[in-house]
Order: sequence, then C-alpha cells, then structure tokens
Amino acid sequence: MRTLTRLSKAPEAAPAKATEAAPAKATEAAPAKAPEAAEVRKEQIGRNKGDGPLARDPRSSTSTADSHRHESAIKHVTGRAAYIDDLPAPADALHIALGFSPVAHGRLTRLDLEAVKRAPGVVDVISVVDIPGHTDIGPVFPGDPLFADDEISYAGQTLFAVAATSHKAARLAVRAAVVEIDEQPASLDPLKAAERGEVVRPTHVQQRGDWQQALSKAEHVLEGEQFVGGQEHFYLEGQACLVTPSEDEGVVVYTSNQHPSETQKLVSEVLAVPFHAVTVETRRMGGGFGGKETQASPWACIAALIARRTGRAARLRLPRAEDTRATGKRHPFYNRYRLGFDAEGVLAGGEITVIGDCGYSPDLSEAIVDRAMFHADNAYSLGAARVTGHRARTHTASNTAFRGFGGPQGMMIIEAAMDDIARHLGEDPLSVRKRNFYRAGRDVTHYGQQVDQYPLLSEIVERLELSSDYWTRREAIRAHNAASPVVKKGLALTPVKFGISFTARHLNQAGALLHVYTDGSVMINHGGTEMGQGLHTKICQVAARELGLDMARVRITATRTDKVPNTSPTAASSGADLNGMAARDAASQLRERLFDFAAEHYQLDREGMRLAGGELLAGHGESSRRIAWGELVQAAYLSRISLSANGFYSTPLIHYDRDTGSGRPFYYFAYGAAVAEVSLDTLSGEYRVERVDILHDVGDSLNPAIDTGQVEGGFIQAMGWLTSEELKWDARGRLLSDGPATYKIPTYGDLPPAFNVELLQGHPNSQASIYRSKAVGEPPFMLGISVWSALRDALSSLSDYRQSPRLDTPATPERVLMAAQALRRSVNGSTP
Repeated sequence: MRTLTRLSKAPEAAPAKATEAAPAKATEAAPAKAPEAAEVRKEQIGRNKGDGPLARDPRSSTSTADSHRHESAIKHVTGRAAYIDDLPAPADALHIALGFSPVAHGRLTRLDLEAVKRAPGVVDVISVVDIPGHTDIGPVFPGDPLFADDEISYAGQTLFAVAATSHKAARLAVRAAVVEIDEQPASLDPLKAAERGEVVRPTHVQQRGDWQQALSKAEHVLEGEQFVGGQEHFYLEGQACLVTPSEDEGVVVYTSNQHPSETQKLVSEVLAVPFHAVTVETRRMGGGFGGKETQASPWACIAALIARRTGRAARLRLPRAEDTRATGKRHPFYNRYRLGFDAEGVLAGGEITVIGDCGYSPDLSEAIVDRAMFHADNAYSLGAARVTGHRARTHTASNTAFRGFGGPQGMMIIEAAMDDIARHLGEDPLSVRKRNFYRAGRDVTHYGQQVDQYPLLSEIVERLELSSDYWTRREAIRAHNAASPVVKKGLALTPVKFGISFTARHLNQAGALLHVYTDGSVMINHGGTEMGQGLHTKICQVAARELGLDMARVRITATRTDKVPNTSPTAASSGADLNGMAARDAASQLRERLFDFAAEHYQLDREGMRLAGGELLAGHGESSRRIAWGELVQAAYLSRISLSANGFYSTPLIHYDRDTGSGRPFYYFAYGAAVAEVSLDTLSGEYRVERVDILHDVGDSLNPAIDTGQVEGGFIQAMGWLTSEELKWDARGRLLSDGPATYKIPTYGDLPPAFNVELLQGHPNSQASIYRSKAVGEPPFMLGISVWSALRDALSSLSDYRQSPRLDTPATPERVLMAAQALRRSVNGSTP
C-alpha cells in the first residue's frame, strides 16, 4: 500500500509575511512538516496495541489514544474474519441459483419450469405463484415484485429460483427453463422520461424568495447543464445470505445487510408469519456503501422461502456479473441551472433542476432526489432560489442508496456553476466560491434551515489555501500552461457542506443492549451494522469510556433483530451518531445504578463518584476509596443488582414539511475542503492526479485513525465515480459493464503520489452529538469533486481561461479529449 505523507513546504513557497499575518489559531493548527507528520501517524498506528496511552494533542480535546485499531483488524488481515460464505452450514444445505430476464422491457408470456424441476440435484423450484404472503417487497413504496409476474421492467429482473444439492447443479438447472417474453422498446433516457411524465414519485419543489425577480434584476445570468453518471457499489463481498429454518414457523437469516430490521419485516411478510418468527443477524459486511440498505432483502426473502418449503438450510450468493446486473446503482442525474449574479459573482438567485434516473421502481428514490435538492447549494447561499427535483422512471434496475445518497449529484451542478461564473467574469474559481459561502445575513438555505458553524468553512478553506500553497501553485500552473501547448495542468479547491441526519424523521432513532458479566467483562450490542467503517470499534470505545474500562474488557456481538429491535439502517452517516448515543445511554444507566449501589453498600458519598482505570473512585483525601471494577461487579451481583441495560436515543430538533418544502432536515452540517492538482494530455485525453490536500471537519473525533481512513477512502471512491467508473448499457437496456474487466474502479496506481489528509482540530460539534464528534462516512466523498473541477480548470486553459468546458461524468479520457477538441474549435472560431 502506498504510504500517505504530508509534503513539507519548500521555504520559498509561501512569503514570510503571509505566515506572520496568519492568525495565531490557524498557525498553531497548520499541518506539520512531512517527517514530523509521518512519525506522528506511525506512532498513532503502531502503539494502538494496549501498550500505553499516546500523547494528547494540545490543539484538540480528542486524545490520540482514541485511535484504537479496528476491532476486527487482526481477523481481517489474517483471514479469520467470517463473512457469509465462510459460515458453516448443515451438510444437507441447499444452494440457490436464479433465473433472470434477458430483456429490459416486455411481457412474460411463458415460464415453463418443468425441465428445471427434473434436472439432477434439484430439490425445489419457486416463482411468484409459490409465495404465501406478500409478493411486492418495495421498501417504502410498492413496485418491487420479488419475482416478475407479467411485466418485465429491466434486464436482470428475477423470474424464478432453483434450489439444488450443489451450486453447480442449481446453475445448470436454471438453463433448462423455457422463458418467452414479448419484448418491447426500453425507456433508457431519464430526461425524455421526465418530459413524458414517466416518474416513480411526484415532482418536489423547494423555494425561498422571488427567484424570477432575482433573475430579471441580475447583472449577469448564466445557464448550464450536465449529465452525472451513476456508480456500481462494487463491494468486495457480494450479495449473500444463509437461511436456516427455526423449530416453529420462522427462520434465522444470516445476511450481508445494512438494514436487518427491514429484512426481518420483508421476510416475515413474504412468509406470512409474525415478525418475531424471523431473526436476522449481521456480524460484518465486506463493504456495503448503500448497496445493501434495501437490496440485500430480496435474496434473503428467496432463501427464506426455500428454507421453509424444504425444511433445510438454504444458501444464496450472487456471482459478480449477476449481482451487478440485478442490483441498482448510484442514481445518474441530469442537472441544469439558470442563475443570476453580480459583477463579483455573488449569486442573487435563480433556479436549479435535478432529474434522477431512478430505474424501474421507487426504492429509496424519493429521499435520494430530496437529498440532491437539499445539497444543490453545497456551501453557497443561492439567494432567492427554486430547486426542483424529478424522479424519472427507466427500464433499468431500481437505483438505490449509495454513499452520499444523492448529495454528491446535487452538489455537482452548483460546483459547475461556480466554475462557469468565474470564467465568465475572468476570476479565479476559488475567489468566486469564497464570495458565495454562507455568511451572516446569508445563512439560510433554500429549504429554510439556518446554517450553523458557517465560519468554520471559511476557516477550513483559508487554512487549506495556506497549507497547500494554492496561490503560489496557481501562478506556477498558469505559467506552465502558457508555455505547454499539449500537457496542461489544472488546480481546484472545492468545499463541502453536508447535512447529517436521515431526512425521514422516524429513522433518526437507535437502541443498544449492554451486559456486564460477573467477571467484569462487558458485552455491547446495538442496531448498527459493521461494513468495514469501524462503527463497532467506536461503539466499544463509547462503552469503555463511560464505564472507565480498557477496551480489552469490552466486546461487541453481531447485530441481531432479537437483541435490539426495530432498528434503522446503517446509512446517512448516522451510525456512530445514533448508536453511539444509544450505547452511551445504556452504559450511563448502568454506571449510575452501580453508583447508587456502591453508595449504600460501601457507605460512600455518592457525590463525585466516577469510574476510571478499571476502578470506582469515591471521596477525597483521607476518605477516598478505590474499588476494583471486578469487585464492584461481584458485589452488585450478589446483592441482586441488575447488570444489564437498554439504551435508546432519538435525534432532537429535526423536522421537514414536504408540503411547504421547508424545515430543518439536518441536525448539523459537516464541512471540509480539498485541493486537487491534475496533469492532462489534451491530444489523448489521458490525465493523472498529481497531488491532493484535504482538511476535513469531524468535530472532536471519536477515533482519528479510523476517521482519517474514511476521509481517504471516501475521496478515492468519489474520484473513481467522477473519472473512470463508467456504466454502459446497450440499446436494448442490457448492462455491459458487469464486472472488473469492463468497469474500472480506482487501483493503487491511481492514487495521487502526494496525498495529504488532515482532520480539523479544536472545533467540536456545535450540537450535542456523541462526545461532540461529527459523522465521517459520507461527507468526505464529495471532496472528490475537486478532481473533476481541476480537470475542467486544465481544459479551460485552452481558451486562456475565458471559457468553461462542459465535462459530463465520468470524465473518462474519451470525454476529456472531446471537451478539449470542442474548446479548440470554439477558440478558433468554428462551431464546437
């Protein structure tokens, strides 16, 4: 793995007086030089083995001792971490293969499965007629049949399932099916679908102020449009589950799943049994990114049907190509803007329209397009503005949740507008961006929420300007581009303001279950799921902190619906916020209960008691008393004091009125900024990312090592979305990019040689989140927009920065080359 280091600034890179003029606070928090930063990071990672606390960073209330390694780290690197396909199953377990539609749209006229039933090794074959309960498993709105009945809506739609004694036998048997479909033309263009009124959910509008008047009175008006491509989740562990029948009418479902409670509900409804008859367990996932929030449930439902019908365990694992064709992606978007602004580039108002390509059914598209609308402003005050969101229906797999949940697609249009306005005025894009940041008097969004901590974004950007030598590099790049006719460089600094909370208010709740055993060991369980992001580690940290224990005393168990019920999905970056607070509540209850017991049992003063270092500390001076944790627990047990607690948390303050398009859908905002530099060959369209500098706000970090990893990973995943990850369908609606040979995620060689990531220190969350931390799962993803903006900057140099090129995403070398050719034609006076 490439070592990530912070580059040391050359002494001459920044004028001395710039450093002297910097505020003391900013100077203190400036990035360390490369050798020092590298050593600090080595120490943080290398000493997280329980061999002593690390030094506290004086700039932050977060100790570097909080950088505990991932609770499954050793299991991961040694291969002992058990994923669904690693779980042992009974010797007579059945293997499931699926029959899929080969066409995108049509009518199913014949489905003959008799030959399939007679195939060697086949034990059971099921289709829609064999479902005893619900046949539609739409997660929020109807429209997702478990098996196609009559209408075929996308290539890859499930028609039937085969259960056999081996995986090979099941897959061979699928081929014996006789399937006849009256194929009809497929609708694949979301823009045309929206124009025809073909939508999965109604259009929604958010508006503040008189946007039409703002446009009519504006000194300048610009219009623009863009296509933003989708993205395959490409989790390393594909869709998989193992289902065993229980002794009554139910099942136990082991699944790679971000939303066990929803799967419990849907399996129960498909089987026509009560919810309590179904137990769903998820220990860990080999990646999810939103692709297992709703779309892990169909496979669990199918396996559960087989398990109940046969009385045998059933295992289902989708091969990569089938997984890719059968499941939804990040929504592609078509966006456009018409905005008015003054001579300084400050927005007066206007309108933004976003059209999400939702695929064939609603799935989560209402909320996803809503979030794109919420984030169509990103970090900027739009003035008097209207934002409209359409949810187009097309004949592809139903697109679904993906890291950012529509937010990145919404931010893309306003970032395009910032670049376009700058070129129109002959300004540097960063200057225009900074003038439009939320500020006093312009601190209310187009949906009516007041932006808190908005000065923080300006501070982040100013500090990043300094630490990345933005202006010095800008001049150097302009000079290089003027002298280099072919290879152009680009530079961009883009901000992020991302709202944290589920926009569906009822999902902002969580539970936790904590047990203390008589040997003093602690077991914690909660409703969140672990997909590699370190959530379980953070929850263990919370329990240990509240009970004054070493992390070694605390263990976490698999997420199970029979331990913590009615849970929300692990999504919306809220896993630690919600479940951390629930775990804290459970531990606090138990701690206070033990304090009450100790005060009576040991005749101690209740006031000032605390748990620290594995002991109960009470009293002061000569009357002080130290009681070992194990002794305290044993005494409480013998005195019949409960050593278990249930915790609960619900996020306060949030609300949103869809009728008025206004409210406070987010508890708080997370901020960040990134500077990206690229080199681009304008004769081939090939390019590389040379350097990236990131400063990101996570409040008081729960775990700096894990949070830094999330920032790094989120940025690279976004870079892939915007550059190399291209989804391609043929004219009949069949997905062509269905595996690693045809779909290119970033690899080691795509990492920028200089990748400098720093967490903002000394700025706790303004809201009462868990220890004043901030969510880190999704906000860093949007930092990757800086790469796309840097590519546009490099291309713009072909016009001496007078024109802003249209560059749809992903910005593959082909698209970049076509944009370069269009700019050259435009500059030379011919029609692009």
